[in-house]
Amino acid sequence: MRPFEGIRCLDLTHVLAGPFSTFQLAVLGADVIKIEPPTNPDMTREESVIRALGEEDYGTLYLGQNAGKRAITLDLKTEKGRDILRKLVAGADVLVENYRTGKMAELGLGYEDLSSINPKLIYCSLTGFGQTGPKAKHPAYDVVIQAYSGLMVANGEENSAPVRVGPPMVDYGTGAQAALAISAALYQRGHTGKGQRIDVSMLDGALMLMSSQVTSTLCSGSSPTAHGNDHPDYAGYSAYKTKDGLLMIGAHTTRQAADIFHAIGDSALGDEVAAMSRDELRAARGRLADILTEVLQTRTAQEWEDVLNEGGVPAARVRRLEETLAGEQVAARSVLQTFEGQGGPDETRRLAVAAYSFAHGGPKLDRPPPRVGEHTEEVLAELGLGAEEIADLKSTGTV
Repeated sequence: MRPFEGIRCLDLTHVLAGPFSTFQLAVLGADVIKIEPPTNPDMTREESVIRALGEEDYGTLYLGQNAGKRAITLDLKTEKGRDILRKLVAGADVLVENYRTGKMAELGLGYEDLSSINPKLIYCSLTGFGQTGPKAKHPAYDVVIQAYSGLMVANGEENSAPVRVGPPMVDYGTGAQAALAISAALYQRGHTGKGQRIDVSMLDGALMLMSSQVTSTLCSGSSPTAHGNDHPDYAGYSAYKTKDGLLMIGAHTTRQAADIFHAIGDSALGDEVAAMSRDELRAARGRLADILTEVLQTRTAQEWEDVLNEGGVPAARVRRLEETLAGEQVAARSVLQTFEGQGGPDETRRLAVAAYSFAHGGPKLDRPPPRVGEHTEEVLAELGLGAEEIADLKSTGTV
């Protein structure tokens, strides 16, 4: 049995952060029902590296955070559509939405409205800036939050213009925070019997992803500066060119820095570094970096990765994503799983699921990403609606 089996979640989210939060519930067993407008489904359905799938509203950008769910269409602009949602809420445990701040309340579907129907409901809202503050109603995407939060300025090379982080890390980081909040609220409800109102902000999520930099800035009054692949203080926490590629070394402690030089065959320097204080290690940064720059170019990045790892030094050859995904380490883990049943071509059946595994009852990919409205009739029948009523709702465009 997985942790969230028996939990029903209504997913009124689109794009990445919201759907990823509910995806994390789904792989742990929750019955997640994705609810989309009949004529305006999740925009990520159209985004795809395989164009034909995008044309089918089954794009590759959509797949990664929507597997394991059921999908229905429902027009919440109509009273009949809102009535159906209220019926679903009566039997739900969680509702997650990422409409603009205030929109759900305008529809009569805010927390106060729905908690009166189901006092045990966990109601989670994800927005760019949260439900409070002067920017509460301002729209945002990942890149906007990267700009506003200071993340772009902290990224890139020294003296370069600000650079956004390529993958949508704020979206996925915020989605993970939301999934944690929902999990905690469900646990809390088990003790109190009460529902919960959760307010998740992408800006807050970005700040949490930069926790140490936030602390440093609060203490110093100055934001961190970008320094690219080279740490300004520690030679052992930087990237170096090798005979055939780039090697990233992650030796942050004095002991690890000493281990670098023992591993590359310079025991005398290794002993010298081992005796250094942190201040002395920082002062020696230039000299140690010059030595590493010269020595590491004599062998390949993979050879140095092997040598350094064997010597207890954190280091890795810089890889492209396709190489990482095809590697033995990923194959030895359960982060990638293949769903059974219908779906697109074979290359879309393998998806990233979770960053952890359980000894039993862990995250599992047991249902393909749903097509638009694929389970509408099934879910409405579960509410007790008959075939004639469902046909009427279809004819009016409610579903």
